[in-house]
Amino acid sequence: MYKLLRKELKLSASPLSYLFIAFGLMTLLPGYPILVGAFFISFGIFQSFQTAREANDIQYSALLPISKADVVRSKFAFSIFIEMCGFSVMTIMTVLRMTVLADSAVYRNNALMNANLIFLGFALLIFGCFNAIFICGFFKTAYYYGKPFVLYILVAFIIIGIAETLHHIPGLEAVNAFGFDNISLQLAGLISGAALYVLFTLIALKKSIKRFEVVDL
Repeated sequence: MYKLLRKELKLSASPLSYLFIAFGLMTLLPGYPILVGAFFISFGIFQSFQTAREANDIQYSALLPISKADVVRSKFAFSIFIEMCGFSVMTIMTVLRMTVLADSAVYRNNALMNANLIFLGFALLIFGCFNAIFICGFFKTAYYYGKPFVLYILVAFIIIGIAETLHHIPGLEAVNAFGFDNISLQLAGLISGAALYVLFTLIALKKSIKRFEVVDL
């Protein structure tokens, strides 16, 4: 699997997948729906799937002395790697906002979602939905990617809309906590997002393998 991941990173990946990791820096933007950064990171991964399809990478991989399941696992491994790189950038920026910049007026007066652990939980949820909707949808044919990506876009922006709305609902203001305020709630949000990410990814991987096994290349 290590060799297959290296092949994905060096041969199959679009340069945009690496470039779009930098969208994790959007976490620092005030007055902007910062969860869009997670969407752009996943959009970078989409570019690699698009590039791979045009280069017949799936067919090439299937001709290697490996199982079809390993082809799917390698694509998931690459996607998870990029997601975690982007998430690491988002985490560093979030910690910066929760500590050094916690009392900055530009963030305190921001009407949109604040960068905290709950924000990171939502980011993981978006990544999990990408794996479950787009990657799993792609392996239904291992060729067509338009419909699953459009569906993912709709779901991702619904999640972003919900995240941006929650703290405006009376009684849910703590969702937008600054610094380490309401840290128990923040941790619960992060853990929930992480659990959903793992669950969605594992289900998507298992289902994608089953789908790809019956695809006639």
